[in-house]
Amino acid sequence: MTLKLKPLGDRVIIEPSDSEASTSPGGIIIPDTAKEKPQQGAVVAAGPGRTTDDGKVLDMAVKAGQEVIYSKYAGTEYAESGTDYLIVRESDILAIVG
Repeated sequence: MTLKLKPLGDRVIIEPSDSEASTSPGGIIIPDTAKEKPQQGAVVAAGPGRTTDDGKVLDMAVKAGQEVIYSKYAGTEYAESGTDYLIVRESDILAIVG
């Protein structure tokens, strides 16, 4: 399936990884509302890059298909065809995994 969004500027669309196990080591079931937000995910699409004041476009450091770690409360949530995505700025991405 193709995503109907194309990020602009230095924005990146990330598909967050699934949350941790829903049962604690002690056997307590953790509801979805109590789980922490994931901070890792796969880049689905990346914009062309940030435009400087003099009109130059700086290339993105991340590309589609890479696994990244991003800031905990970064971005805007978006859902399409039952899949959740996160739209973040490149500056909210902390690291590329692997």
